[in-house]
Amino acid sequence: MLADHVFKLFEHTDDGAFIVTEDSEIRWWNTGARKLFGYAPEEVLGKTCYEALRSTGALGTPVCVGRFSIQHCAINHVDIPNFDLEVTTRAGGRIWVSVSTIAFYDGAAGKHLIVHLAHDISKQKETEEMLSRILNVSKEILLLGGKRKLDLAIAPLSEQELRILRLFAAPKNSRQVADELGITLPTLRNHLHAINHKLRTHTRLEAVLRAIKRGLI
Repeated sequence: MLADHVFKLFEHTDDGAFIVTEDSEIRWWNTGARKLFGYAPEEVLGKTCYEALRSTGALGTPVCVGRFSIQHCAINHVDIPNFDLEVTTRAGGRIWVSVSTIAFYDGAAGKHLIVHLAHDISKQKETEEMLSRILNVSKEILLLGGKRKLDLAIAPLSEQELRILRLFAAPKNSRQVADELGITLPTLRNHLHAINHKLRTHTRLEAVLRAIKRGLI
């Protein structure tokens, strides 16, 4: 059966891999998933993703429930970009994972199955939250202090460069910014180099703060 070949393909991947039905029922769980989430296969098989992991999205809302679930989109050939989930581990902690999705039809079984590949991005999320707090505090300081003229002249930024700075101020990470703008990571790095050159800055954070200070974003 096709499903057996898929199971073997993802058994030894470093990512946490699990396979669900179109109703979000977990049918297979690899060693990586056990290490990542802490649950043994017998603890999650037959449960839905939400029942097993209590997964929520970036807005804190449940994921993989209802008619517009990830599974529903996958079997209807709707492109699904990588997405982030906050999930509950067996130890009771909450971690953030980035999830990619692959759907296939098992003709022998006459059903759709969906592969989810997950890896831990908790540290990345912590960095993003810290950046968000820094930006919020910086904005408040600038509002209290008022906008002052800066001695150094800067070259005007293009609309694309301003969009990039606004997205980083959201804050979003490099992959999210590139995906939203439909550009590659090397192209994004070229834009950031140009932005730093024009603003006379050295880092992404410094560029965002200077753009805020000058009222550009």
